[in-house]
Amino acid sequence: MKKNVIIIGAAGRDFHNFNTYYRGNANYNVVAFTAAQIPDIDGRKYPKELAGEELYPEGIPIYAESDLPKLIAELKVDECVFSYSDVPYTRVMGMSAIVNAAGANFVLLGHADTMVKSTKPVIAVGATRTGCGKSQTSRRIIEILMEKGLKVVAVRHPMPYGDLNAQKVQRFATVEDLKKHKCTIEEMEEYEPHVVRGNVIYAGVDYEAILRAAEVDPSGCDVVLWDGGNNDFPFYKPDLMIGVADPLRPGAEVSYYPGEVVARISDVIVINKIDSASLDNINAVRANLAKINPTAIVVDGASPLTVDKPELIRGKRVLVVEDGPTLTHGEMKIGAGVVAALKFGAGELVDPRPYTVGKLSETFRIYPNIGTLLPAMGYGEEQVKDLEKTIENTPCDAVVIATPIDLSRIVKINKPTVKVGYDLQEIGSPNLTGILDEFVKKHNLVK
Repeated sequence: MKKNVIIIGAAGRDFHNFNTYYRGNANYNVVAFTAAQIPDIDGRKYPKELAGEELYPEGIPIYAESDLPKLIAELKVDECVFSYSDVPYTRVMGMSAIVNAAGANFVLLGHADTMVKSTKPVIAVGATRTGCGKSQTSRRIIEILMEKGLKVVAVRHPMPYGDLNAQKVQRFATVEDLKKHKCTIEEMEEYEPHVVRGNVIYAGVDYEAILRAAEVDPSGCDVVLWDGGNNDFPFYKPDLMIGVADPLRPGAEVSYYPGEVVARISDVIVINKIDSASLDNINAVRANLAKINPTAIVVDGASPLTVDKPELIRGKRVLVVEDGPTLTHGEMKIGAGVVAALKFGAGELVDPRPYTVGKLSETFRIYPNIGTLLPAMGYGEEQVKDLEKTIENTPCDAVVIATPIDLSRIVKINKPTVKVGYDLQEIGSPNLTGILDEFVKKHNLVK
């Protein structure tokens, strides 16, 4: 008999697990997805064109995660597959208790059943938490490889929040492509830094189809770089796995799912932010990593800041806007914007909470520990408008923007703005240059 399955997700790993393990598998009947973490992604369907019309002629409905116990009973579910990331172990096991109490089995799929093999050498970048510095690590790797004359095609962890059929395979080579694909702020924050540096990035829903397109990209492809999201492990089988850990959140590398998986399977681990973390916390992370992955090469890294107009910060009342997911499910209390504001002598960090509207007010209710920061939430047009109105409402002298993109290009800001940038800087040896030299030689990629 077929087993009835619910995939518990957040519009990313859940779809990939379905595509690689369940799609076309006559032993299972996926009766539903559930959705969490991301606003307004339930109430849709995983379309029949992506699910496989023979087994799923009506597609697969997506419900709110809060309906899970009721769905297990009504749909006679045998197994629930947990399929999203950046979650503390207590939350994972709490979900297991809900599922088991309703009578179903609780399942976690591993990488052997979900990684796709490429015809090109693959470097994968992951992290132990959201906001570790994974994106600047990916950019640094690409810079080193491009300096060697290699063509690198990046593939980003999914963020399919719109029309899933239209988002099956997305290619971004220019800023105009971001508009063509109707990207959210969250998507632009990940894709734009790549395209402005001259390399192509893919994303979407069907990651085997995406990989096959990336391998034969018109611009050329010598190396595929997996640019992971949250703290998920890669969708592609890596030839070199690089993880990033954060000493500002010591212990997370052994207490969050699936970040510990990333730490355990990494060939190289970058301990980032050693310029802003305490020595005790850095050493705690080192000890944890040495215990669970003693053979990994450890690279020390920093994320030095650049600020375009520091004179607008000194002595002023400033509103700090940071990357949304880093503050929400990433649980960071401070980011690059706050560090820059304090470093350059801000007179006051203005609390935006009394001035939020709409979806942003809801975000602060769901994540009450964000504090005196404004997350740049923009999963849809309504959230973008709410972000714009909140900034307009907040009484301040300047807005310090620490998002990876130029937020003022997307949101009308009626106050002076300061842009904060950050890149990975390796400290001492070993470093990524030496590691990638060996990778290039091993795979005969020398130009």
